[in-house]
Amino acid sequence: MELRADTRIFVAGHRGLVGSAVVRALQSQGYDNLILRTHQELELTNQLAVNEFFDQEKPEAVIMAAARVGGIHANNAHPALFIRDNLAVQDNVIDAAHRTGTAKLLFLGSSCIYPKMSPQPIKEDYLLTGPLEPTNEWYAIAKIAGVKMCQAYRREYGFNAICLMPTNLYGPGDNFDAVNSHVLPALIRRLHEAKLRGDGNVTIWGTGTPRREFLHVDDLADAVVYMLKNYDAEPIVNVGWGRDVTIRELAETVMGAAEYQGNLIFDATKPDGTPRKLLDTSRLTALGWTPKISLKEGIQRTYAWFKANVADARL
Repeated sequence: MELRADTRIFVAGHRGLVGSAVVRALQSQGYDNLILRTHQELELTNQLAVNEFFDQEKPEAVIMAAARVGGIHANNAHPALFIRDNLAVQDNVIDAAHRTGTAKLLFLGSSCIYPKMSPQPIKEDYLLTGPLEPTNEWYAIAKIAGVKMCQAYRREYGFNAICLMPTNLYGPGDNFDAVNSHVLPALIRRLHEAKLRGDGNVTIWGTGTPRREFLHVDDLADAVVYMLKNYDAEPIVNVGWGRDVTIRELAETVMGAAEYQGNLIFDATKPDGTPRKLLDTSRLTALGWTPKISLKEGIQRTYAWFKANVADARL
């Protein structure tokens, strides 16, 4: 799709971690004819409201960054909400976009769509080759359905829908909630607060040996704009850094950014989770895009944002 400066682009979920980064990336590259609606202005689970919105606005491009998201606790506590709301949002937006003549839709999935015990690094072809991680299968199944809906609409109607699967994301605007956040923002908050209290030790669940991959959300947003302009095929595409670190290395990097002088204690009696989770990003690299923000730089940026926005951050 050829993007013009005045292309009407609807960014669904523009206030979230990913959506806000996508808006920043689009605006920085000169795309300022953006269609944005808050949750209060447009309830995406409401089919009638979504249809009326698309009938009126007729966006030329749609970026699907809206989803109900959360960590393990939230997924376990609210499985019905996670599968219901995500299925409803996807169904409403994808169908309305096709019906009203949207030229291109970009659907954002998640690396959790892949089987729990996928070979590493995880290739796109591993989708639906084994059981999912039980703690987030409700979200994962919804996202898989979104991928398949995009592919089905492409095959039956010729609808230009593409699907990107990001790895673990972090950055400004993340969720730093003590219970519902993911590992990186949780570490940022815990080490920051430990420093303020003067704690001598911080205990972290597990052995610290599992390996995880992280991508700064501004890198993802850059990839989204790049693929919106340069990719028009059915196969899903992983978006990641292509490298991973141990949880211990991650915690030590956060510790450095926060200038925390205490000790890290790893509680091996607590579960580690999946030993490794790394995406194979060779398909994306072959398409001409690579990330730019190193993990150390990204964590420093995110910690600086967190300190400056503690009053407004999602805690």
